[in-house]
Amino acid sequence: MAHPVVDQRFSAWRWGAVLAFALFAPVSLPAGGADRRLPDVRRRNAGEPLLSTGRQVLQAAPDQQAPALAQVHPDQPLRVMRSWCGRGGEQWLQVETGEQRGWLAVA
Repeated sequence: MAHPVVDQRFSAWRWGAVLAFALFAPVSLPAGGADRRLPDVRRRNAGEPLLSTGRQVLQAAPDQQAPALAQVHPDQPLRVMRSWCGRGGEQWLQVETGEQRGWLAVA
């Protein structure tokens, strides 16, 4: 059987540790007000190309049934010429891949 005085001392020490943690730990956490330098926001310049995010088909017109012109590979640079919203609400981008122009469906 445990001695009641020892249990009280241990309990008091444990609560003291919990209070110390609650008072000092948030200083090092992001939500606790630690001064962390946020990265600078980089904005894309109008002349910079976009990079494709996945393999897509470059189409001759902004329509799913339009003939395929070429395959666009991941990380291929694209220059956006204009955008288009189809009848069904789908979004399209007219892009130039360097050697060819066509339309890509925006997912």
